[in-house]
Formats: sequence, C-alpha cells, structure tokens
Amino acid sequence: MRASTGPVGPSSVGPGGGAVRGEHWWPVAVAVVSAGLLHVALPASYRVDPVWVVPVVLFTLLVVLVVGDPGRIDREKAWLRVVTESVIAFITASNLYAGIHLVSDILTDNKLFANNATGLLATGGVTWVTNVIAFALWYWDLDRGGAAARAHRPAAEPAFVFPEMQHTAYAPAGWVPRFADYLSLSFWTATAFSPTDVSAIKRWAKLLMMVEAATSLIVATLVIARAINILQ
Repeated sequence: MRASTGPVGPSSVGPGGGAVRGEHWWPVAVAVVSAGLLHVALPASYRVDPVWVVPVVLFTLLVVLVVGDPGRIDREKAWLRVVTESVIAFITASNLYAGIHLVSDILTDNKLFANNATGLLATGGVTWVTNVIAFALWYWDLDRGGAAARAHRPAAEPAFVFPEMQHTAYAPAGWVPRFADYLSLSFWTATAFSPTDVSAIKRWAKLLMMVEAATSLIVATLVIARAINILQ
C-alpha cells in the first residue's frame, strides 16, 4: 500500500502525531454575530422589523451549524452547506435592504441626516463593514467547495491564489486559506476597489469581487459626498 505524499490539511500534524483537519468555528461565529449586532445598530428605518429578527435568526442557524459539525469544520453534508449559505444569504439580504434605503435617502435628499453628518457616516460605515463580512463569508464558502471540503481536499483547484500558495518557503506545508484570509481579501477588495495580493482565477470569483468593489465604491462615494455637503 502506497503512503500518501500530499498535504494532509490546513494545520498539518497535531500534538499526538495525527492529522489535524479543518478550521475552528469561532472566527466565522464572531463574523456572523457581528453582522447581526451591526444590523441592530442601524437606524430603525434601515432595519428589518422587528429588530430581533436578524440576530435571532443568525444565532439560531449558527447554533445549528456548530451542533451539526462540532469541533473543527470538517463534516461534508449537503444540509450543512444549505444552512451555511442560508446564513450568508440572510446577512447579504438584510444588508442589501439597509444599503438600498441608505442610497435612496441620499439620492432623494431625505431629511433623516440633513444636519447629522456623524450619523450618516456611522450608518454608512455599518453598512460597509457588514458588506465586507458578507463577501468574506461568500468567498470562504464558495472557494474549493467550502471549509469542510478544503479540510479533506486541500489540493483541490482553487478560485483564489493567495501569496502563501506562491511563496511556499514562507508558509507551512499544505497551507490552506482560512476565514481570516478571506476576510482580508474582502477588506482589501472593498478598500482598494481592485485585487491586491490575492488573484482570482475563476470567473465567478472575478465577478464576485467586481460586485463587492462596485458596491463599496457606490456606498462610500455617496455617503462621503453627502457628509461633506452637510458639513459645508
């Protein structure tokens, strides 16, 4: 029987000598909970009513995911993927609802922020940060079939090429991106409006990055321009 020579997973070898597969839930959980709390922080007219719906739904679905795949994320089940994508879709939809209302109010010269540049910037900032979290979760979930799939097949064809994959002398053997890497990708896409140190090599990944950059550009430009107008 031949011994495997390929990488075993994102964390190589554990204390007992066995392979350690999968990433921890807590970074993703923090992101999901943060998205729920950020939505609650929005002005009443930008939130999904009643106010408790978004955080309660997200927390409930998150508990289902952690119970269904306890410990490290390594269980490949169709229903877990459905629940995961439901969480991300719910964050995306609720933030889209807030973003559309924000842009509409700015374009129609709504009086909500007529003399409150600080409130406008805070609302725009909450929408922008939630957008970064939502796209980070999409990248994390879609690349190579998701976190559980990457735990078992780290050498699968990627949608994103990270620097660690090109400069192997500076990364552990069998390096696989985790949520923090996708969060960084999302942040820089929203900030620089272009790819930075990560290359998208699948068409869907390129299009998704274009959508994020365009959304970030529209929100940032309108919010900052309107805030400057109020201050003047």
